Amino acid sequence: MYQQIAQIIEERILHGELPPGAPVLSEAQLAKEFGVARTTARRVARELRDRGVAYTLQGEGTFVGHPDVPRVARKVPLYVNIASTLAGRIRSGEFAPQWAIPSEKVVMREFSVAKVTARQAVARLREQGWVFTIAHRGTYVADPEDWPDVPHC
Repeated sequence: MYQQIAQIIEERILHGELPPGAPVLSEAQLAKEFGVARTTARRVARELRDRGVAYTLQGEGTFVGHPDVPRVARKVPLYVNIASTLAGRIRSGEFAPQWAIPSEKVVMREFSVAKVTARQAVARLREQGWVFTIAHRGTYVADPEDWPDVPHC
């Protein structure tokens, strides 16, 4: 199965849908799009590397081409978009003050991201005053007077 998925991704690369330096779908995105386990998605990345059409950077993802090819920069980091979405839910009242925000696993599933990305999004919310964390308990919505004055995240 992983070889078939790798072939599909390689065809996207060859047809220019994924240009050199562009990120290949994350393990979570591959798993979601193709309905496979993350272990299978991980094997897809390895297969693409073995075929010489992609490379992986630890903690950053898998990218089209060779490591010396400049990566296509995202305009806004994904974790910033996720934090902004969650801040909007806090502002709207979907997540009430003193209530727990969705767990790391829920954020990972909802946004199809890796654990590190979910953690970065929550850290951004915490740094800006939207939430606070109690060790071994969870992360909770801060009181509105602690929220940032800026209308965006």
